[in-house]
Parts: sequence; structure tokens; C-alpha cells
Amino acid sequence: MSRHLDNCPGLTKIRLCRSTLTEEILLNPVRCMLVAIGALGAALLPSWAIAQYPTKPVRIVVPFQPGAVPDTLARTVAERLARGLGQPVVVDNRPGAGGNIGAEIVANAPGDGYTLMLATSSHASNPSLFRKVNYDPVKDFAAITMIARIPGVLVVPANSPAQSVRELIALAKSKPGVLTFASGGNGSQAHFAGEMFKSAAGIDILHIPYKGAPEIMASLLSDQTSMGFPTLPTALPQVKAGKVRALAVTSLTRNPQLPEVPTMREAMDHGFDLNAWFGIVAPASVSPQIIARLNTEIVKILNDPEVRNKLGADGSEVVTMTPQEFAALIKTDVAVWADIVKASGVKLD
Repeated sequence: MSRHLDNCPGLTKIRLCRSTLTEEILLNPVRCMLVAIGALGAALLPSWAIAQYPTKPVRIVVPFQPGAVPDTLARTVAERLARGLGQPVVVDNRPGAGGNIGAEIVANAPGDGYTLMLATSSHASNPSLFRKVNYDPVKDFAAITMIARIPGVLVVPANSPAQSVRELIALAKSKPGVLTFASGGNGSQAHFAGEMFKSAAGIDILHIPYKGAPEIMASLLSDQTSMGFPTLPTALPQVKAGKVRALAVTSLTRNPQLPEVPTMREAMDHGFDLNAWFGIVAPASVSPQIIARLNTEIVKILNDPEVRNKLGADGSEVVTMTPQEFAALIKTDVAVWADIVKASGVKLD
């Protein structure tokens, strides 16, 4: 049976459906008005909650170890974001599985804007690299903005006989299977840079994976490995101190912090470029209004001359994007990395 609420003045036809009933109940005018007011309040509640955001601390999950570049970037943003949001912003390190552990935590977090993630290029490469990944890097996340783009740098121990990339290639060819390259773990940017160098130069060098970028430098300083491709912020202090030698950067152009160091394309035949990007993402169900608010606050932080100078001094290039631009980049990079992983033959369990 269906009845219109014609005896409810000023209201359109309202139908109250109950899963346990087979017919609708005709409400009296007062009851009808109360139901309508309650429905209106419920409809407005999400907007009210969004307008009040945030009302408690915000967490930025960093899927890498403390002290690594992603951790440093997250803490730089978190400190200032707390001022803009008026709530504490805490960094939560969840390393493991090349970033997959932290990413899965965030993908499954409530879409209320209180859990964010510092994502890196591995966010786009991991689905192709690992045999099983329990999240979709595009569908399960909402992009907020890129923070920075950072090149790797090919470095060798200070006592290495190689003074240039070509000399390093010649040395490797004279000792096939003897020279080693360090990385921050299987599937890391440093790992892929080493594999790309190995392929482009036609040399046989052995990959030595470590827990993270700091261990790359430790291995080079102690002569345990022959070369490595750490990020520039990680290597720069030791390069400037003369403890390791920089032979080339993996960016398309030379870096202002090492203007005398050539790019890989300049330094060798069939050179390549490989930049790591870093950005902030959230669970996919976070409202567009909260995403827009976070984008505004973070871009404001990154446009602060003090922040730009601080990151630039480390060799980082500050880059900001709209949520739409960053989402498009991630989607494109997933396809690009699928090709790189396939060509490299690297596959992880």
C-alpha cells in the first residue's frame, strides 16, 4: 500500500521505508515535521564535520625507516602543517616490504582525513615489482600534492680509481662480476638505478641490498661496496666532505648543489634519467573538501622561502601540484614503472 503525506502541510511527498515492513506508515503532521527536520540534520552533518576539520591530531604514515629522505620530508611538512591546521601532526614510521606495509595501512584507514601518507615513486612501481600487493595505488588513494623531486647520484668511495663514469665502466668491464653496487633494498630507486646503469653500460656488477639509504653510504664509506645510487640529500654531505666521489646525477639537468657533476646522459653512451618523487596522499574516500584544504595548507608550506631554501640546500627540487595533477602523474607512473620492471626482470615476493 502506498500513501502520500498530503496532510503534511509544506512538505513534499515523503515515503518512509522500513526493511521489516511491507507497507508505509502515514505520519501525523507533527511527527512528519520532526522526521523531516531530523533528515535534514543528518544530511548536513557531513558538511559540518568537514567544516570543523580537523578536531584531533592528524597522522602522516611514512612507509620507510626514520632518518631516510621520506621521513625527513614528512617531518618538515608535519611541523608546519600542525600550525596551519591548528592540531598536532604526527609522523608514524611503518617501514617494510618496500613501502607496502605502510601503504596497506593507509589504504584501509578511515576516510576522515586523519590518516595521510608520505608516498614515493615506489608507490607506483610496487604493484609491478611485487607478486602480490594488497592495494591499488590509484583507486585506493586520493592524491593531495607532490612535495619534491629528488635525483639519485652515482657515487664511489673516495679511494676508487674511477674518476668518471666512463672510467668506472671500464673498470667494471675489466673485472666482470667483481664490482658491487649498494641499494636501500630490493626494488628501491637505488636498486633500479643500478640495474639501469648495468644494462646501459653492458657491465656485470653485483647488487648488494641494504635496509635503507643511510646504509648505502655506510657501505661506501667502509669500502664494502664499489658504488651506489643514493638520493642526493643522503649523499651530499659526504660528497662535500670529500669522503665519497660523485660521478653523475640521475636527473635530466645538473643539480645546483653539484654543478660540476654531469648527468648520466652526459657522462655515458645510452645514459638515463631517474628521479624519485615524494608526495602526500590519503585514503580514497576522503572528501574532496578535505583534500582541497590539505592541498592549500601544504602548498603554502612549500612556497615558504625558508622551506624551499632548506630543501634546495639538500639537492631537492620543491614541486607542488593540484590533486588532479598529482593523481594523473601517479596513474602515468604506474604504467611507466610496469615497463621498467618488466625490462629489468626484477620480481619480488
